[in-house]
Amino acid sequence: MEAEDEKKDYGEPRKFDPTFKGPIHNRGCTDIVCCILFIVAVLAYFAVGILAWSQGDPRKVIYPTNSRGEFCGQAGTPLEKKTKLFYFNIMKCASPMVLLDFQCPTTQLCVEKCPKQYMTLLKAYSVSADWEYYKKFCKEDIPSAMRPAQLLAEGLCPAMLLPSKSFTRRCFPALSRKGTEVLVGNQTHFSDGTTDRPAADLIDGVKNASMVIEARQVAMRIFEDYTQSWYWILIALVLATVLSLIFIVLMRFLGGIMVWVTIVMVILVIGYGIFHCYMEYASLKGEPGADITLQELGLQMDFSIYLQIRQTWLAFMIILAILEVIILLLLIFLRKRILLAIALIKEASRAIGHIMSALFYPLVTFLLLAIVIAYWAVTAVFLSTSNEAVYKVFNESACEYSRETCNPENFSISTMKAKCPDSECLFAFYGGETVYHKYLIGLQIYNLFAFLWCANFVTALGQMTLAGAFASYYWAFVKPDDMPTCPVFASLGRALRYHTGSLAFGALILSIIQLIRVMLEYLDHKLQGAQNKCTKFLLCCLKCCFWCLEKFIKFLNRNAYIMIAIYGKNFCTSARDAFFLLMRNIIRVAVLDKVTDFLLFLGKLLIVGLVGIFAFFFFSGRVKAFEDTAPTLNYYWVPILTVALGSYLIAHGFFSVYAMCVDTLFLCFLEDLERNDGSAERPYLMSDSLLKVLRKKNKAKAE
Repeated sequence: MEAEDEKKDYGEPRKFDPTFKGPIHNRGCTDIVCCILFIVAVLAYFAVGILAWSQGDPRKVIYPTNSRGEFCGQAGTPLEKKTKLFYFNIMKCASPMVLLDFQCPTTQLCVEKCPKQYMTLLKAYSVSADWEYYKKFCKEDIPSAMRPAQLLAEGLCPAMLLPSKSFTRRCFPALSRKGTEVLVGNQTHFSDGTTDRPAADLIDGVKNASMVIEARQVAMRIFEDYTQSWYWILIALVLATVLSLIFIVLMRFLGGIMVWVTIVMVILVIGYGIFHCYMEYASLKGEPGADITLQELGLQMDFSIYLQIRQTWLAFMIILAILEVIILLLLIFLRKRILLAIALIKEASRAIGHIMSALFYPLVTFLLLAIVIAYWAVTAVFLSTSNEAVYKVFNESACEYSRETCNPENFSISTMKAKCPDSECLFAFYGGETVYHKYLIGLQIYNLFAFLWCANFVTALGQMTLAGAFASYYWAFVKPDDMPTCPVFASLGRALRYHTGSLAFGALILSIIQLIRVMLEYLDHKLQGAQNKCTKFLLCCLKCCFWCLEKFIKFLNRNAYIMIAIYGKNFCTSARDAFFLLMRNIIRVAVLDKVTDFLLFLGKLLIVGLVGIFAFFFFSGRVKAFEDTAPTLNYYWVPILTVALGSYLIAHGFFSVYAMCVDTLFLCFLEDLERNDGSAERPYLMSDSLLKVLRKKNKAKAE
């Protein structure tokens, strides 16, 4: 009695309806208000994009910028041939403020070539040929009668030139070592115009200036690796696609066998990973520097260094061992439930066999998501580069005008320069004081929110389309005769014509939660240095709660879209009906649906593992047969991770069809048990294999 009362709390079970033949055709538009709101939001998104494209300038993230905010090497400008950025005094980059302001407090010029020899202003001025060379690194239009002392006082020329090399289009001193001594050029000392200083003093300046552009340097190396390996990456992704297709086709005919083969193969692949990590760990024993800890090594941009340390391979081995144990334990405890999950997967294979076009629908979703992501990325870049150049006072000694806004055109005769003789008016960052610039952060937030809404809408459209197609299969009394001619296109048409508002409603709820999660992450990042333990605990709880809420909303939305695809009701009603149906069968949901998801996840893991192992041996050059074929790379982990991620996305695309099919058939299966009882008048519509596993039968067939 208590169980029955508990079931009634979640609504009445579905009643038998002889006219019900699957997804109803006589339906109307749902959630119209949200549909109108979504259309307005998309139009506003286009307006934001157009505004950003009219104001932004992506060149600001491509070219180095001199002290006037001009781009070095920009085509069509006087600086077209001056592609390198030269620092008047690289020593000033040693200031800790560089890491806060992202700007060295020294004049920066665009030059054609970096200086190749050491000379001081005083010595160069006395030799005509040297002076002509030296003037290339001074500001333009220097008066010929001006003496060196006056040139230095007004900041028109650097006090010295150091042999330099171009690095990410910036001129840095060409430092080298001879034993324990640091050399600049071939000199152990240099003159800064007033005193002789050891070359080692330049290290801090170069280090801080490098840290400002270190992320960009790594990005350039990664980009270079992609240019060298893109062809092989595409081949590996094609291999992942072929493996996924073969797996899906075999699932159609050998569902049960393929599930068990997948389980065994995943265990073997992870087992090999453990073995390989152990062999690498053992081979590094006794190697110089291999016993250093990860904590002692710290953060390195060259990630291949980590692979030369024993502790790295030990960590990999422990992670894989834990994963192996978890999978084995799950298989042991769920061994009796796997048979029922296999029966559901077999039924899904039959459904996909009748609706083969469903396998290619993820390509439509992928294309739409690619358009949405590209639009968001381009708009974000244009918004972030639509500011105006802002100049500020940079100085070494105490100055009341420090970091205040200034005008470089008249700074040399201004009060600021008079009171702070050693100060410079330099380009600081891009900003602005107009209405557009004041609300720029709001436009960036809207760009992110609209992106999340559109991306979730595209995903929801794919889920509802597939749900409608597979529901038409399940409820067809005679398969495939009672099914629509093109189930996928018919379902897509119904979703767009009647339920755009419901799709937008579900996507809106999910997008708001995701935006809050992004803001919490941003807040956590900003407060990381100043937060106390109470604040840290509160933020951690909020992040955890919203993560759980997002997962629950995704689960609820997915099942709501299935009910909308079948019955054509609005989002709230469908979400309630789906939730109540699942709660009335909570045991089956916990046991059957999740076990099926686990088995499909193992399939994805198998494909990623096989392609990933192949990519590792190919790009790392550890197989002699591939040594001459594999490209030369800065970071061989770049294509390996790209292949692994791409393989997972490809496998996920194909298996998402299976997952959606299983979820749809599962809800239909639950409704079938409520609507029908197996009698001649109310026969079950599920397959014979499912009836057998559930120990049920249709009486009409028994007779």
